[in-house]
Amino acid sequence: MAKSVMQEFTKGLWAEIPPFRLVLGLCPVLAVTKSVDGGFGMGLATTFVLVCSNVLISLCRNIIPKRVRIACFIVVIATFVIVVELVMQAYAYPLYTKLGIFIPLIVVNCILLGRAEAFASKNGPLPSLADGLGMGIGFTLSLTVLAFFRELIGNGTFTVPITSKTLQVFGPSFEPFVFMVEAPGAFICLGLMLCLMNMFGKK
Repeated sequence: MAKSVMQEFTKGLWAEIPPFRLVLGLCPVLAVTKSVDGGFGMGLATTFVLVCSNVLISLCRNIIPKRVRIACFIVVIATFVIVVELVMQAYAYPLYTKLGIFIPLIVVNCILLGRAEAFASKNGPLPSLADGLGMGIGFTLSLTVLAFFRELIGNGTFTVPITSKTLQVFGPSFEPFVFMVEAPGAFICLGLMLCLMNMFGKK
């Protein structure tokens, strides 16, 4: 049992890491990874919603009618998204304003509904917890690493997560490659990281 739970947790860290392996949740990947704190904050918010919705859907899987299961999943996910939104407004307002509309849009993130339909609705609470936590941490790492390279090359800075303190990495002679902080730059950076992961995986 413990081995199975650990497998469900670790698969989200590499074998099925979103967005590189499952290619899901690309909307926030393009939008909020201009700075490290934005990517990290969105990852944490998504992880909280994913873990809580997975566990609750798993607990209620036997009483949710199959015909309306998708609607029920969305209601559960939306409830936890509202919780995240209110908490961020109260305790992390600068980050909330930076992420903007993408916090409510967590409701339609394909990762959450996909894990609810493919895993939580078919498994017990503990494996669903491990699945949600692993996928959430993997998603957070993906956004943070992608944001690190985009911000570093595109602005020459590093924004410390949580504190939102911006550090200048390069000297005054550095010329930022502004293309990297635009949406096409996110696509290219994402593709290069996926290429490196595939090369490393084959080796």
